[in-house]
Amino acid sequence: QVRLVESGGGLVQAGGSLRLSCAASGSIFRINTMGWYRQAPGKQRELVATITDGGSTNYADSVKGRFTISRDNAKNTVYLQMNSLKPEDTAVYYCNAAALTIAPIPVWDAYWGQGTQVTVSS
Repeated sequence: QVRLVESGGGLVQAGGSLRLSCAASGSIFRINTMGWYRQAPGKQRELVATITDGGSTNYADSVKGRFTISRDNAKNTVYLQMNSLKPEDTAVYYCNAAALTIAPIPVWDAYWGQGTQVTVSS
């Protein structure tokens, strides 16, 4: 099983910062792209940021200049530094990873964390 465990969510005032972490564990052979998504009440899940194993990043327009995604490949961990938070950033944030497992057979799949709540008060 592949598990993604998130941490770092919480309540913060507008203009504040949070740093989310997501550690992948399990019988993982390789992880390529990792990313963060979020889902606000009544809305569909949307992409926030992704990062490839080569370090290429992309961001939703709404977070460009405020959020920074990074990763530590040795730890199979992805981070999301969120600065200048706005109330509209309030959502459940989910970690995602494209991972290769090889037991019992090689399989590429996308895995999701349980989600962590980020609430930004005005």
